[in-house]
Formats: sequence, C-alpha cells, structure tokens
Amino acid sequence: MTRTLSSPVPAPCAVPPFEPLRVHGPRLRLRRALRRGRWAPATVLALVAAALAVTGGGPPSGAAAAPPGDRTASGAAPLRPSVAVRLVSAPVRIADAATVRLLRPGDRVDVIAAPGPHLGGDGRARVVAAGARVAEVPRPDATGADGGALVVLSVPRAAATALAGAGVTSQLAVAWC
Repeated sequence: MTRTLSSPVPAPCAVPPFEPLRVHGPRLRLRRALRRGRWAPATVLALVAAALAVTGGGPPSGAAAAPPGDRTASGAAPLRPSVAVRLVSAPVRIADAATVRLLRPGDRVDVIAAPGPHLGGDGRARVVAAGARVAEVPRPDATGADGGALVVLSVPRAAATALAGAGVTSQLAVAWC
C-alpha cells in the first residue's frame, strides 16, 4: 500500500516582464521644472533650500528667553538677539577624588561650592556652574595631596571666572545632570 503525498508547494508560475524602477531625486525634479519653463517656482525653491541650509533650518531665534528675574516694566521678558556662547576650558579641583573617578568625558555636571571648615563663609552650598561638560578627567592614580582631583570642564567664560573664584574660597563637588 503506497500513498502519494500531495505537495504543499504551489506549481511554479511565470513572472511577467516589467520595466526597471527609476527613482528621481529632488535635483532631477528641479532640472525638469526649469526645462519646462517653470523657472520662477524652481528658483524660489532653490533659494529657500539654500537659506535653510545656511541658517540651520531651526526656528527663528529673534527672542531669547530671559532669566526669571529679568523683566521689563510691563512684566514681559525683553527681546534679545541670541548670541553664540563661546566655551572655554576651565581646570577645576574637585574635593572628592573618588567622585572624579566616576566621571567620563562628555558627562554633564553641576559644580557645587561649599565653604570648607577652615575657609569661613556663611556655610551654605551654592551651584557655581550648571550643565558644565566634562572635557578631561585625570588618570585613576592621579590625586592631589588634599585628596582632590583636577577635572577640565567646558563652560562659558563667565562661568569659568566664577569657578576660579569659588575654587579659592570653597571646596567644589559635582552632581550629574
């Protein structure tokens, strides 16, 4: 008694011939529009594309947000043109070397100044630099005599000045953002 099994695979069929696909990019559309005499819309499109490429294509930056305490007489934030902030490298001695060993280049940290017992002051901690980017960290075996470690941060120039002043009068610590 032999059985014939039917195959679950369908019989082969022929694939019809078809034209190859041609994908046209935006450059070809622009050339085609110019050839057909539609040069005005094509020119406007090209100018808009060039303007977006130069400006970065982001939202207009005519009004930058003002700090909370900076208000005009009407209570509205004043309009200020946005200015690119130039970053500088600031070496900062962090009091706890073990914390510094946890940092990696590219991390964002807040630098906190707390007056030490021998430095006087009012005893309150304050944030000196918020969102500073870690540029360089020391080797794991490089610690200072005071148990601290030197870290290089990328900050705006004004924050670098504040960090230098706080480093003289306070012990500095970091908190990850």
